[in-house]
Amino acid sequence: MVAGQTILGLNSRAFEFSVRNSDIYTGVGGYARTQADLVMFQQFIGRDRYNAYVPYGPEIEPSEENQGRFLEELSECLRSYLDPGCVAIRYDLNWMSRWCKAEDFDESGRWRGLPKKEFQEINLNFGTAEHNLRKSNMNVLPADTIVLDLTRSEERILASMKPKTRYNIRLSQKKAIEVRAGGADALDVWYALYLETARRNGLHINDIRYFRSVFSSVLSNEVGVRLLTAWHQNEPLAAMFLVRSEHRATYLYGASSSKMRHLMPTYALQWAAICRAKAAGCLEYDMFGVAPSPDPTHPMYGLWKFKHGFGGDVFHQLGCWDYPLLEADYNSWSLFETTIKGYYA
Repeated sequence: MVAGQTILGLNSRAFEFSVRNSDIYTGVGGYARTQADLVMFQQFIGRDRYNAYVPYGPEIEPSEENQGRFLEELSECLRSYLDPGCVAIRYDLNWMSRWCKAEDFDESGRWRGLPKKEFQEINLNFGTAEHNLRKSNMNVLPADTIVLDLTRSEERILASMKPKTRYNIRLSQKKAIEVRAGGADALDVWYALYLETARRNGLHINDIRYFRSVFSSVLSNEVGVRLLTAWHQNEPLAAMFLVRSEHRATYLYGASSSKMRHLMPTYALQWAAICRAKAAGCLEYDMFGVAPSPDPTHPMYGLWKFKHGFGGDVFHQLGCWDYPLLEADYNSWSLFETTIKGYYA
C-alpha cells in the first residue's frame, strides 16, 4: 500500500498489489505475476460513513470467467486497510461489457442494451464464494464511449467521419478558427466558457479548483494534460481538456460559447485534439461519454450525435460495481441513491 493524500477535500489512497497470471487469465500457467495498482477515494455519505471509490480501476482486466472472483478476493484484501465506517468499495470498471456479443445486437447493428440488474449480478458473481458483488444504481463515470483508431492516416480518419462532420471541420478552417494549446495558465479562459456552458444547460457548477486539480494532482506526473482553446481573432469560442496516458488520448471536459457557433469551433477543437494526439504517438482517441444508443430521449443523446459524427467504435464498459462491507448501511444508501438524478444511470 502507498500512503494517500487529500485532494479537494477527498482523502485518496493508492494501493499496489501483485497477482499470479494463472489466477486471472484463462489458459495461462506457471508462476509469473502481474504488478498493478489502484487509486481509491473516500466519498462520505454521512458523518462517519463513506464509500471507497476506485475510478477506472483496477487497471488489469482478468478473463471474463475470473473477474468476479478477482474482485471478491481483492475486496477482502482491501477490507483490512479500510476504516470501520467504510460502507462499500465501488469499482468503476472500464472493462468491456459482457453483453456485447453478436447476439446482443439487432439486425441493424444497434446494441440491445443491458439485461436486468439481477441477471448482471448472477453473471458477475459466478464462481465467487459470497456472491456479494452488486451492480450500482448509477455510474459515476460514463460507461459508454466512442474510441477512434489513430493508427490510420489523417486522410483515412477524415474519410471515416460523417460527411456533415467533415464539412464542419473544413468550414471552421475556412473561417480562420485557430486552436491554441496551453496549460494551467489558460484556466481562466476555460472557466469562463465552462460557466457559460453549465448555465446554458442547467448543469452543476464546479469550483475552478476542481479543474486546477487536473494539473496539480499526483497523477499529472504520469499523464499529459493540455487545455486546447478555439479562437476567432481574439475571441475564445470553445475549449477542452486533452489528457494523454501511454497509448490513449482522452477528451475529458468541454465547454463552448453561445457566440459564433456557426463558425464550428467545437469541430475545429476536436480535429486539433485528434491530430495532436496522433502526432504524440497515441493509438486511440477516447471521446469519453455518450448515450449507450441513439435514443433521442436519453439526456446524452446530443453528445452521441456530435461524437458519433467523428467515426470510431462505440465501446460499452461494465461501469460501477459495489462490494458492500456494511450490509444494512449499504442497503439504505443504495435505496437513497435511486433518487439522485445522474446522466450515467
